[in-house]
Amino acid sequence: MHISFKTCMTVFALAAALFSSCSDKYESGLPKQMTFSREELMDKIKGGWAGQTIGVSYGAPTEFVYRGCYIPDSVDISWGDPNYIKSWMEKFPGLYDDIYMDLTFVDVFDRLGIDAPVDSLASAFAHAGYNLWEANQTARYNILNGVMPPASGYWKNNPHADDIDFQIEADFAGLMSPGMPNTAAVICDSVGHIMNYGDGWYGGVYMAAMYSLAFVSDSVEFVVTEALKCIPEGSRYRSCISDVIAAYHEYPDDWKKAWQRCADNWDKTLGCPTGAYEPYNIDAALNSAYVVIGLLYGNGDFGKTIEIATRCGQDSDCNPASAGGILGTMLGYSNIPAEWIAPLKEAEDMAFAFTTISLNDTYRMGFEQALQVIGRNGGKAGDDEITVKCQEPAPVRLEQSFEGLKPLRRSSYALSLNDGVVEVPVEGNAVVVMGGVDGNAESGYVAEVEVRIDDEPVEIVKMPADFATRKYDVYWNYGLDGKPHKLKFTLMNPNEENTVVIRYVFEQVAE
Repeated sequence: MHISFKTCMTVFALAAALFSSCSDKYESGLPKQMTFSREELMDKIKGGWAGQTIGVSYGAPTEFVYRGCYIPDSVDISWGDPNYIKSWMEKFPGLYDDIYMDLTFVDVFDRLGIDAPVDSLASAFAHAGYNLWEANQTARYNILNGVMPPASGYWKNNPHADDIDFQIEADFAGLMSPGMPNTAAVICDSVGHIMNYGDGWYGGVYMAAMYSLAFVSDSVEFVVTEALKCIPEGSRYRSCISDVIAAYHEYPDDWKKAWQRCADNWDKTLGCPTGAYEPYNIDAALNSAYVVIGLLYGNGDFGKTIEIATRCGQDSDCNPASAGGILGTMLGYSNIPAEWIAPLKEAEDMAFAFTTISLNDTYRMGFEQALQVIGRNGGKAGDDEITVKCQEPAPVRLEQSFEGLKPLRRSSYALSLNDGVVEVPVEGNAVVVMGGVDGNAESGYVAEVEVRIDDEPVEIVKMPADFATRKYDVYWNYGLDGKPHKLKFTLMNPNEENTVVIRYVFEQVAE
């Protein structure tokens, strides 16, 4: 049974009202309500968006340069140019996918209200002008071909379901929900399942919960720990983040020891075919761990926080963006040090790529949406003061991608379907075949590939040459019996401008 976004919001509003009558604080110490001036609330919302933008700009030169290792202290990460952010926005606008993808959803809520249906959010995402990768691109292809959310993000329909994608897009949900992590989780339930499931969804839920709690606490450790209550016990994601927090308590002065524990225990891709058996790790759990390392060891210092999150490596622009946004919310825009804010001011009136929305527009839209969510959940917005009914974090449901499976192998190929029928031997319980359409991306060509298991036809795969609408992986199947089989691929409509290739085959086996 699917419960609507509006119904969930109403249930949380009633629950907030019911539990607010007992005492002034929850057992955790979280206040049951909190009052802000309008200026204070706006300052925190601005701080969140500003911190995120600064963080992604700071980490830009290092993104996926350091994989399976941290960035040594000897490597300088530049900052200080007053035109630094403006320059990135002009020369490499695609860097800001952390922001403009958030703004896809902010814009829909602005146009349709906070009860905007998930289909409208999914359609805006799927038809946006920006390029996508991994879980996002797979979800876009799914939606454009009739597989709508939540099926578009479900792991059997999306081999990248545990990836970081929603984690870097969920900031808006926390910034809409000051002091209301459970309401943020409801928003994440709708939007996050467009492109992710399991750990990939939890990455967004956790980031949004930390943003939400950063409005009402000055303690980074409190925010990190309390927000984790939104993630259910028994999930791999919660175990990973709990391990980071434990490492921090054991080694409070050495973030590299916490990093090493993550490397030893969690730097192993279980499901993503791109990262399996590679130093490249795009999993939400590991990259969330790096956000948490930055927050805990940064200890409230903005520059130190984003530097550590960056130096952890892997997706080292997105991770400082999340850490900077969460801490920026806690500090407020007016308390982010001038050396970090100064380059931002040059860019605050510039529209982000693929949007007509600037940071100054975003501040206003975010504030208006937060007021609506506050009112929906038992709070009040007066002319001078805004009262928020805070929520004790509660766990979302348990869901895990790739259940009962573990990696078997990842094999390299260089096979062209234009040369005739291609056969690939497999024997796992699940397989993902990676490849794509090379050649003229503007030809309008859509390859049609017949897939057979042994000699039985199972699917006709349609693969656009167009980069924006491409199928990210050629074929996947999570229902194999673990016995030896041959996958057979036949290109039914070859042309002279494009070549369909198979590059890798990733197999998983039952545990």
